[in-house]
Amino acid sequence: MKFVDEATIDIAAGHGGAGCASFRREKFIPFGGPDGGDGGRGGSVWAVADRNLNTLIDYRYARRHEAKNGESGRGADCFGAAGPDITLRMPVGTIITDLETGRVLAELIEPDVPVLIAKGGDGGFGNLHFKSSTNRAPRQKTPGWPGEAYKVKLELRVLADVGLLGMPNAGKSTLITAISNARPKVADYPFTTLHPNLGVVRVAPEKSFVVADIPGLIEGASEGAGLGHQFLRHLQRTRLLLHIVDLAPFDDAVDPVQQAKAIVEELRKYDEELHAKPRWLVLNKLDMVPEDERAKRVKDFVKRYKWKGPVFEISALAREGLQPLIHAIWEHVVAQSRPPMPEPDPRFDAPGEAEAGE
Repeated sequence: MKFVDEATIDIAAGHGGAGCASFRREKFIPFGGPDGGDGGRGGSVWAVADRNLNTLIDYRYARRHEAKNGESGRGADCFGAAGPDITLRMPVGTIITDLETGRVLAELIEPDVPVLIAKGGDGGFGNLHFKSSTNRAPRQKTPGWPGEAYKVKLELRVLADVGLLGMPNAGKSTLITAISNARPKVADYPFTTLHPNLGVVRVAPEKSFVVADIPGLIEGASEGAGLGHQFLRHLQRTRLLLHIVDLAPFDDAVDPVQQAKAIVEELRKYDEELHAKPRWLVLNKLDMVPEDERAKRVKDFVKRYKWKGPVFEISALAREGLQPLIHAIWEHVVAQSRPPMPEPDPRFDAPGEAEAGE
């Protein structure tokens, strides 16, 4: 299935039905009085996150979604039927934005929780609604209220705990294949990955986290080089970024330090908040470096890159150094997901502490 993470659609809720102006007319009942019912409300448009969906391809071609109008009221105290609601199922992590105002209508984070996008119009009042002691034969009625209508943009940002960042052919797809159940395409040419891939990493039977692999980023992506910045939005919900660096490039003239600096600069150009996220350095393809040169090459890279954060030395292909990396990621994700500790309230100090203070 083709991966689609953006779509523009039109949604329209149903209009409310008009009220009815009617009078009861039966044999032997000369003063039947008003009996016109109210109109039914129009159908609303709801959105719900479905964990079984991972693309917006259904909305690339179906661009118009309308709910039905409510029925008009009728005589004999008959109220119009309400129009049925419609529910749009979208992937978890979808953001729904009004194109005209830029206002975010909904952000689908929790699965199977319906969110109202466009409210249906209320039904109009029939003349039965206006009956009173001073107005016994009302002829007033009101039309139904219009339903809400929007032109919205759907933007999918995948929900992942960890995001993989790096140049093409740095080994991101090989790494996610080695540590998770994801099976992305792996080949010996750049831009093998053309859309994000998600993988679940099992640390223990009840301990896991989600990793997102996006297409490689190159220098000049902000000007449209390569695949540009179009997939970096999928890293904005992550708690940690892993910067994958190829320490054994095919071309000896390629400097891994300059490539790493270019990636970070492109990240800063795209979003300062994304650039400020916690980022770890993962030096990959150490199996291609002779054992007696590994320590020297790693030390030289860290020194020239001027990196002071965590550094992990791995070989995704040979499955070397992966377990320390996985456990460190798990501990970081758990620490980030814990709620902050509340500040102690001095009014509820222990009795012994209060007496000692006195």
